[in-house]
Amino acid sequence: MGAGQSTSQVHTPSKGLHVLRVTPSSPASDTDIEPYFDFVVGFEGESLRPEQNIDASQLEKIVESHENRVLNLLVWNSKNQRTRVVPVVPSRSWSQPHLNANNAQPSLLGLSMRMCEPETATENVWHVLDVIEGSPAESAGLVPMGDWILGWSGGVLSAENDFYDLVEAHVDKPLRVYVYSYDFDTLREVVLIPNRHWGGEGLLGCVFGFGLLHRIPPQPEDRVPGSIPAELQEVEEEYEEQQLFVPADAQEESWHHVDGHQHLAHPAPSRAPLGSQHSSDPLSPPGSALNGELR
Repeated sequence: MGAGQSTSQVHTPSKGLHVLRVTPSSPASDTDIEPYFDFVVGFEGESLRPEQNIDASQLEKIVESHENRVLNLLVWNSKNQRTRVVPVVPSRSWSQPHLNANNAQPSLLGLSMRMCEPETATENVWHVLDVIEGSPAESAGLVPMGDWILGWSGGVLSAENDFYDLVEAHVDKPLRVYVYSYDFDTLREVVLIPNRHWGGEGLLGCVFGFGLLHRIPPQPEDRVPGSIPAELQEVEEEYEEQQLFVPADAQEESWHHVDGHQHLAHPAPSRAPLGSQHSSDPLSPPGSALNGELR
């Protein structure tokens, strides 16, 4: 299915079904429904009045009655604050090969959702502020300032300490979290392995920010999801241009002879440890939080 058509309604629904996961190969995976940022607020034919709440049981019946037929869902997105129409064809055939011996009821859409208030559902995010070199956070590929942790494979996190408690419970065990990249406007799964023997302080070697000042900022209206930002493209092109043309005589002059051996006259500077200015444990008690940043 293609992308949904946006509507003119920009109000925040009072209630909605928060999309937590889209199962691969499901009917929903053929749409543009986005986990964590999308909320199913109704179906086509309903009014979008702000005071109207979605009826989950009614929606379930509507989905069943549209099996193998196009159903137009009304989906509100927290990033652009707009409601759009998303066509989907409910079906059971996609899940038949995956059913177990208990004859579990197959999913018609392939969506994992929970009822919530969209206005507050996206407030609980953890902004990656700094990543220490050689840490579990760096090994997992977390990007300072550009990444936000939204939840984990077990569901959503509803309070600030929920994430830190989760990390403590997964020492030396893989922890799958969902990470949003603002630079590329994409959501990815990241496996963290918290431990105390990586050589630095803390379980992750990462500094997080939480609260009003660390929420995900809105994307530019003309931004294409998944595209490389213009400022990153310019930096990449400039770097490539500098590396492509190196005079041969410059390479020769960079070496000199001492005692019959060649030595590099100007060795490349060593990289300073990223985040070395943060010396405290990133997973310290809540009392050490300063200005919304966990240090």
